[in-house]
Amino acid sequence: MVGTKWSAAPWGTALALVAVVAAATTPAAAHGQASGRAQRIVLTNSDNGRSVTATLGDDIEVRLTSSHENGLTWSWSTPTSSDSTVLRRTTGATAPSGGASAVLHAEHDGTATVTTQRRCRPDPGHVCPLVITPWKVTVEVK
Repeated sequence: MVGTKWSAAPWGTALALVAVVAAATTPAAAHGQASGRAQRIVLTNSDNGRSVTATLGDDIEVRLTSSHENGLTWSWSTPTSSDSTVLRRTTGATAPSGGASAVLHAEHDGTATVTTQRRCRPDPGHVCPLVITPWKVTVEVK
């Protein structure tokens, strides 16, 4: 090879160098990742009804906040995916305050919806209306 210098490194070091060079030159798709850089798409209360496009390897983060007024707290359930083969939930939780969050990982091409529901929790001496509010975002993974 022209312009290549070799040094008399111990075999262990030489093999480690070969492994590092091979890993650096192997396409990301061969490691189960999409080519390019994975992104984190953050969705909030105001994204209800929206459609978004994600790339393989992206994370969809859902951050929903509760609201409290007139003795009523409107709390969210943990966001879920309609198709875990397309969008796999890696984390999900609700907070005592009524907020909810989740991270969903774009696993395969396809379309999935992320859904949750907002329900009322009354303070003592208050009564909730019989209303459940859905929240939904459609995610197309390409």
